[in-house]
Amino acid sequence: MAKISIDGTEYDTDHLSDKAKSELNAVIYCDGEIQRLQMRVAALQTARGAYATALRGDLPMSFPTETLNFKM
Repeated sequence: MAKISIDGTEYDTDHLSDKAKSELNAVIYCDGEIQRLQMRVAALQTARGAYATALRGDLPMSFPTETLNFKM
């Protein structure tokens, strides 16, 4: 007898239709995937920062590193 709140209204999941339960499971799945992808993006942004820092260290001294804000 789990309870969920949607738009300020509380619902007992035992009383939802099979279709509503399926849609709720899809929403829960999507929320989990979004969270997983956000964590992956954060990890990739951290790695990118480390690679950019390493690249700055390997550039010739005459290269203006303050402009190392590139896109590929």
